[in-house]
Parts: sequence; structure tokens; C-alpha cells
Amino acid sequence: MDLTGKLLIAMPGMGDMRFEHSVVFLCSHGDEGAMGLIINKPAQDVRLSHLLEQLEIRPEPPGRDMAVHFGGPVESARGFVLHSPEYASDLQSMTVSDRFSMTATLDILEDIAVGSGPEKALMMLGYAGWGPGQLESEISMNGWLTSDADSDLVFAMDDDDKWSAALKLLGVDPLTLSASAGHA
Repeated sequence: MDLTGKLLIAMPGMGDMRFEHSVVFLCSHGDEGAMGLIINKPAQDVRLSHLLEQLEIRPEPPGRDMAVHFGGPVESARGFVLHSPEYASDLQSMTVSDRFSMTATLDILEDIAVGSGPEKALMMLGYAGWGPGQLESEISMNGWLTSDADSDLVFAMDDDDKWSAALKLLGVDPLTLSASAGHA
């Protein structure tokens, strides 16, 4: 099972507060483990304009500003941009699917600052990572639901609405979910 390009939707009662009501976009998944970005948890008091200022990148003209998200608990000072596929970094962009790419090099921030970056983008600090078999175990223990990734949900929807909207894509009403797993 390859979940690359899919969404993980945290189940109630997961037990890890960092992932409560999280929606995670999986950038890669395979025998070596998995890497994803939480797409619905904005970092407190951090905006792209603050990061650009710290990195001494000057927007010309002053461009769009966006929230920076908590992408996950691993390498929380490292930046990642999940974006639409028409943009490709001169250094390295990772094509995740026909609708999503991810770039973790400084040039994407420089391009965003001057208006030549991707049409759609989410900026994250940190990522979520799983070792071999760990994610599969969490899914089998009722920690996550999986869904196809919807571009509008990922890029256009308010962060507060993404968890319930992701569940609704599966036909699941959030009010009917239980924190207890059932096994036959």
C-alpha cells in the first residue's frame, strides 16, 4: 500500500495532542517509512513575511503574505512548501502527484517574494515522520483514516474547516466518530 499523495485524517482519541484533529498530506510513503505535512495547524504568530525578513529576502513588490503552518514535530526549524505542480524549483522540487509538489529549498521563498512562485502554496515548519511499518500500525490501531487529497481542501479551505471537510469527503460525519477501535 502506497499512500503517497493521500491525506491522513486523525481519529479522535489518537493520544498525541500534536496530531489532534490533524489533516496530514503524505509527501512520501514506502518501505522506508513515511513523511508528511500537517496542513491545518497554523503556527502561532508566524507569518511568511516574518520568515522572509529573518532570511533577508525582500519582497518586490511587497507580495502576498501567508500563514506558516506547524508541519509536524520533526525538524521544526526546517521549512517546506507544499504547492501546485506548475512551479518547479531551479534546485529541487519533489513531484508528489499530478496536483501536488513539495519544495524545501530557499529559492521557492525567493520566488514567492517576487511573485514568481507557485500559484497555490502552503508554508510549513517541521514535518511528521514515521519509521518502517509505524504508520501502517497506527492506521490499523484506528489512529488515522486515509483519503484522496483534494486541491481545494488543501490550499483554499480555512484551516479550522479542513478536518471535518476531509472526513466529509469520505462520507463520515465527525459527530459519529468514536475514540475506541473495534476489531472483529
